Amino acid sequence: MSRYYVNMNSQSNGDHEVHKYGCSYMPREENRIYLGNFDSCAPAVREAKKTYSQSNGCYYCAYACHTS
Repeated sequence: MSRYYVNMNSQSNGDHEVHKYGCSYMPREENRIYLGNFDSCAPAVREAKKTYSQSNGCYYCAYACHTS
């Protein structure tokens, strides 16, 4: 299981990116919300959508959940 976080700051397209702990693109501590420990990115993105309906997996660390 991995720890997942969502970026509190949205991207230019409005997405709030979900990151796996350790990602080189992970937001600073003050700009992220801990989502929990998950086996994959899909449940992490579902959890993020409870706070930010427009959430998306990070291209680099959660590619399986990334949509263009």
